[in-house]
Amino acid sequence: MNNDFSDEEKSGLYKAIFSRRDVRSHFTSKPIDEKILSQILHAAHHAPSVGFSQPWNFILIKDYEIRKKIKESFETEKMHSSKLVEEPRRTKYLSFKLEGILDSPLNICVTYDPSKFGPFVIGRSSIPETGLYSVCCAVQNLWLAARSEGVGVGWVSILSNNILKNLLELPEHVVPVAYLCLGYVSEFATKPDLESSGWLSRLKLQDVVYYEKWNQKENSSWNTIKELIKTNLDYA
Repeated sequence: MNNDFSDEEKSGLYKAIFSRRDVRSHFTSKPIDEKILSQILHAAHHAPSVGFSQPWNFILIKDYEIRKKIKESFETEKMHSSKLVEEPRRTKYLSFKLEGILDSPLNICVTYDPSKFGPFVIGRSSIPETGLYSVCCAVQNLWLAARSEGVGVGWVSILSNNILKNLLELPEHVVPVAYLCLGYVSEFATKPDLESSGWLSRLKLQDVVYYEKWNQKENSSWNTIKELIKTNLDYA
């Protein structure tokens, strides 16, 4: 079977993957071109989904008052979560810029609707969470498409889902999965912010790959791949 992706196209895909960032700052006031936004949403909508259920919806939000109330929820939840860590990490955590709710020109709430196409979805009966996983695939598609268009995306997870549901008038059965901030940025960081700040470091690939069974690091039939995954690839 021939590969219908050219080397240039493959390089572009890997570049988007490796240079994608969770953007919290550096947003500009430039509005996102509507054609580009449409393309980004089309990419998200073409994500894989369990049983072809397509259980996502995308709520586009520009209204300042709605975003202001969501920002207030963020501030409340951030203060609550800070109590989970001790000093000096608590102060460092509170100093981080962790959202761009009001700084970005557009917010998108990506939701999960388990009722689409009825109660039976092929592939979801044994593992119900696959519906949520499908929505996460849509978020990743959106993120990579946005990166290829020079649009920054930040996922804000320090929020109250109950407040989101009330503000956005979601039906009871619909779950908010991702609250995203989108906009053009003055720069994309070369490393994730939390890595650059020293909060956490990137794990090595060889430390998270096992062979045949959990925690099994040695298996002679996998020696070649074991050596290859030690190679650092960087398309950014």
